Amino acid sequence: MHNKVYKTIKEYSVMAFALALYVFSWTAFLIPNQITAGGVTGLSTILNYAFGLPVSLTYLVLNVVLLVAGTIIMGKGFGFKTIFCVLVSTVYFEFFPYIPWVSNIEDNLINSIIGGAMSGAGISIVFTQGGSTGGIDIIALVLNKFMEVQPGRVFMIADFLIISSILLLPDKSIQDVVYGYVVTVAFSYTIDQMLTGSKQSVQMLIITGKYQEVADKLCFEMDKGVTAINSLGWYKKSQSMIIMVVTRKDNMHEVMAAVKETDPKAFLTVSTVMGVYGEGFEQVKAKSKQKKLS
Repeated sequence: MHNKVYKTIKEYSVMAFALALYVFSWTAFLIPNQITAGGVTGLSTILNYAFGLPVSLTYLVLNVVLLVAGTIIMGKGFGFKTIFCVLVSTVYFEFFPYIPWVSNIEDNLINSIIGGAMSGAGISIVFTQGGSTGGIDIIALVLNKFMEVQPGRVFMIADFLIISSILLLPDKSIQDVVYGYVVTVAFSYTIDQMLTGSKQSVQMLIITGKYQEVADKLCFEMDKGVTAINSLGWYKKSQSMIIMVVTRKDNMHEVMAAVKETDPKAFLTVSTVMGVYGEGFEQVKAKSKQKKLS
């Protein structure tokens, strides 16, 4: 019971910090320079630029409407963590503008990159704790229930429309749209790297005359899965073995060092793989469709 309470407190504390990072990226880098992006936050900032509506109030109202609509349509709630994130973000958007420091960088391209990367880092941390900021996520879930549409396409179309709508403001130009897309790219790239970067895997092919020593070292000392493939060196027509190893990207240099330590003349190729499934890696989640017997 004590561990469960500690884990819950830790999760919500980490989410509160991550949301502070997310909101600060907006209040310090994006909003003061009138840069927008996608999502509910981006739409809230556009309404702020156009009508002077408080970002915190617009953000809260839009998310409440989406949460209520989603609950009615989907038939269930979206979790207490989503509500927590929406409420905490609203409070931050209300009070963070009073922080005296804002970016003094004159180049809005740099502000867009920093703001997008920082907001992406904040949201990534929220995701790791099982949280969500609602918004477009809910629209994607609702549409996916009624039609075959990929959530990624929903995000892309929604962000495109939101960012492009800034052109409706009289003092905005295509340059402001470009800045919005820069924020979105920096945001998406940061999320991809933080959420999947450590899970990316590589396939290494090791060509060495000391294949037995290399394979033993990798397998028994480093606990790596090793596959030996028969090979034929065409120039000398010599039979040998190619060692194949699949490992996490962040362990690649460790494997390379071990190979070079065993055989400095070893030849290695490294290629990124799209996905690795099985023991020690990701588990296959797809289920085979069973044909019904008539």
